[in-house]
Amino acid sequence: MTHVAVLMGGWSAERGISLVSGKAVVDALEAAGMRVTAVDVDRNIAAVLSELKPDVAFNALHGPWGEDGSVQGVLETLGIPYTHSGVMASAIAMDKEMTNRLCAAAGIRVPQGRVVHRDALFSADPMPRPFVVKPVNEGSSVGVVIVTEESDPIRRTDDGPWKSARHLLVEAFIPGRELTVSVMGDRALCVTELRPRQGFYDFEAKYTDGLTEHLVPAPLDEAIADEAMEMALKAHRLLKCRGVTRSDFRFDAERGAEGLYFLEINTQPGLTPLSLVPEQAAHMGIDFKSLCRWIVEDASCQR
Repeated sequence: MTHVAVLMGGWSAERGISLVSGKAVVDALEAAGMRVTAVDVDRNIAAVLSELKPDVAFNALHGPWGEDGSVQGVLETLGIPYTHSGVMASAIAMDKEMTNRLCAAAGIRVPQGRVVHRDALFSADPMPRPFVVKPVNEGSSVGVVIVTEESDPIRRTDDGPWKSARHLLVEAFIPGRELTVSVMGDRALCVTELRPRQGFYDFEAKYTDGLTEHLVPAPLDEAIADEAMEMALKAHRLLKCRGVTRSDFRFDAERGAEGLYFLEINTQPGLTPLSLVPEQAAHMGIDFKSLCRWIVEDASCQR
């Protein structure tokens, strides 16, 4: 019987979401007949795993350390096969600026943007409004701020990512529709359109039931849907990702075929009851238990 250690929790801003993802995975893998140990990760994780000696580690961590190549390096050192992407792919994908540079060089359309020191935000706008300010290496829209024509000048006392990060990614705001595409192995599943009831698809809208409408599949022209799936698969392959990833897009219909923009790739997408990967998998006929089992089997092949 395969022994799987499900890594969850950790100490990032996404700890709570990781615990929900991890619990769902534990239940699914137990239902699939595997021996499962739930591990609430702390800084003694190497010693814990050395004692457990699992066949596979299912990485259900989100955010820095769990998603940026750090825990992946620990698992490589211990010789434990693990789910999702490897050290290099995880580190690059977590760095939004590096991901955008590589994607742009490969012909994937990304918003105009640059990294600035936070002090620059308090003296003048770094680009014409509207623009988006976000941490370079956080997930789940943590700390994202949209600065519009009507917004006041940014002040040091305002809430925003500048309170915890010295360097920030500033990107041109792309109006229009929020899209996402999951990739499972070597195929893109489908496109979902996300319609928040108010504001934009931020952390609260992602993880609060009823705040965002999910349209699966997205009501798009076939050519746009195909392009989104092709771009997601291309980004997945470009960064040499493994297992499951999810890529996010904005689509400005007024620009037509040139209006689809890649925003980021998530190498540790959420697996909560409100998460997008399980929803897309279900649309393709893959239930949650089968999805989790496939992720473990894919990791086992990396031995």
